[in-house]
Amino acid sequence: MKVADEELFRELARVFLTAHRQMDRAMTAHGASLARTKLLLCIQQCNGSARAADIAELFGQAPRSVTDALDALERDGFILRTPDEGDRRVKRIAITPEGERAIAATEPLRRDLVRDFCRLLTDEDREAMLAGLRRMAAAITPPEQA
Repeated sequence: MKVADEELFRELARVFLTAHRQMDRAMTAHGASLARTKLLLCIQQCNGSARAADIAELFGQAPRSVTDALDALERDGFILRTPDEGDRRVKRIAITPEGERAIAATEPLRRDLVRDFCRLLTDEDREAMLAGLRRMAAAITPPEQA
């Protein structure tokens, strides 16, 4: 059976958006949205050396957008910004114990939801889907990002 390109792409988008929304709602109810958890994990991995500019580049976001998100995390007690010792214009970002607790509550939930979403797929489905998605990603990824 031949599947139309539009139908395939529409279903891919529908599944992604529905799963994303469900994950975000569940995680928000447990302390931090999906976006906040991803940002907190990035900061956590930098061990107190994160800079807003680096985070913006990593996520492909405008620096102002990241600054707004960091302002909210700081206001809610999830992060702490301190001056960089070598450059007073730069603020280093570290996660607080409250931020660690948010990750501890939401990241395991995210992993469980991903597992639940994928549970319906057989091993063959998974292999075929992953191979197809990798081919699509390779075809649309600019060479400088490969």
